[in-house]
Amino acid sequence: MIARVLRHRPEVWGVRLDGEGWCQVSDLLAGAGGHGHDLNVDELLEIVETNDKKRFTISTDGLRIRSAQGHSVPVDLELRTMVPPPVLYHGTVRQHIASIRREGLRPMTRHAVHLSATKEAAVAVGGRRGAAVVLIVDSYALHADGVLFQLSTNGVWLVEAVPPRYIAFLRSHGSKSALSVTRNR
Repeated sequence: MIARVLRHRPEVWGVRLDGEGWCQVSDLLAGAGGHGHDLNVDELLEIVETNDKKRFTISTDGLRIRSAQGHSVPVDLELRTMVPPPVLYHGTVRQHIASIRREGLRPMTRHAVHLSATKEAAVAVGGRRGAAVVLIVDSYALHADGVLFQLSTNGVWLVEAVPPRYIAFLRSHGSKSALSVTRNR
């Protein structure tokens, strides 16, 4: 629920995000409590520290919190443009493959497409909604063709879009480690 509030619906808990996506920790805790989610500062800090995806960032003074990326509300996370590794990955599910083959990866309701540095991370992302399909992104060629990449504080690579010609597909076969690759042409 915290991710939903900090990324998409701050009004649900009555909090306000500033232009960089920060809100006051005290406001978030009050909003949570007002909606049946009693949290104290220590519990919130534990959530931030133990979140496996490192979704949240606490300000250096400990008074503010924000989501690392994934916003559908307008925010400026002040991320620097960086050179990506040669290959990045995107996890999805089979029902999205036809449109991805036609249109590539688009941010949809977010401000950027999210890419992972490892196949394992992409499998985890795609596996949230069924059998994961891992897309292999030729980030070297994409960057060489002028597309800008940003790296969020939790290690997720962000890009405006990925045209289909830069994508190859890995299909997860259930719990087996076998993967098959097909190239988009």
